[in-house]
Amino acid sequence: MTKKSREPLIHITKRKEMSWQGAWAIRLICIAAALMVCAVITTAATGLAPASVFGGVLNGAFGSPRKIWVLGKESAVLLCIAVAMAPSFRMRFWNLGGEGQVIIGTLITSALMIYLGDKIPNAVLIAMCLVGSVAAGAVWAGVPAFFKARWNTNETLFTLMMNYVAIQLVAYFIIIWESPRGSGKVGIINQSTSAGWLPSIGPFKYLLNILVVLLVTVLMYIYLQYSKQGYEIAVVGESQSTARYVGIKVDRVIIRTLLISGGVCGLCGFLMVAGTDHTITTTLAGGRGFLGVLVAWLAQFNPLAMVLVSLLLCVLSRGAGEISTSFGLNQSFCDILTGVILFFIIASEFFIHYQLHFRKGEKKEASHV
Repeated sequence: MTKKSREPLIHITKRKEMSWQGAWAIRLICIAAALMVCAVITTAATGLAPASVFGGVLNGAFGSPRKIWVLGKESAVLLCIAVAMAPSFRMRFWNLGGEGQVIIGTLITSALMIYLGDKIPNAVLIAMCLVGSVAAGAVWAGVPAFFKARWNTNETLFTLMMNYVAIQLVAYFIIIWESPRGSGKVGIINQSTSAGWLPSIGPFKYLLNILVVLLVTVLMYIYLQYSKQGYEIAVVGESQSTARYVGIKVDRVIIRTLLISGGVCGLCGFLMVAGTDHTITTTLAGGRGFLGVLVAWLAQFNPLAMVLVSLLLCVLSRGAGEISTSFGLNQSFCDILTGVILFFIIASEFFIHYQLHFRKGEKKEASHV
């Protein structure tokens, strides 16, 4: 007598393509569930009314014109890095070197501003900083791309290690450029002359940065969706064997794509030094090279969707700082709420692409007399 194999309680199957209405319905349900869980955690842990805490989050992001502009500046930086990750990740090249590619861009811009700030016209200096930073970021991403294309090295480890090389290079030059001596800091570069600084548009200090990043986002979307090279990136990402079969030169596509990805990261480094911070530190990127990977993934490598995801994460970040100040909550509690919301957002993507099936109860067979 053979034993019947028992069906598992739950099994997962891949969904057929879901309509955008259904996908957004799932996302909104998950976000609502996340807010409810956050409300329960807030009440249980602090005794505060959830509405006041959520209001503090919104106030931290949108409470004043200055807060809104700072939110726009930080969202633009994160968006620029995420957009840079889009082509390499769509090609299934796991580029974790965004942090280093941004940092090396800040290093080149800072060096040119320090050494040439009083020697050439400002417009020429800005152009040189832009070209130099983009080229440096492209080279920083191009090195692991070359080794991947030539010898199939592990791009994850290679790009990750390049981050630490860039950080140590910046640390070395900070000691050379430190001002005042012994401070371990560079300070504001060309503070008296503003040489190499990007101009402001009217009274809006960060508007030029935001506009440049939005332009890059739109161009990247067009490049990936409608260009021949964007099509080649998608084919290589699906199957390198198929790409070679249809005549695509995979090695060339890998190197070209990473040069573009690193170049956009270098542009981000240029914007940070010349447009907003006007200084250089080893922590200037602030981990956003890694956070950009999360943004790119959550947006399914769609540059336009990255605008919303970047804004959401920056709202949570700015709001976390506000409630920690207003309600005397430490940063760890804010990180818990952020983590819960991100967990539910990631879960929404799972339910969009997969569905759960539960085992049906066994029907009792009718007894025969």
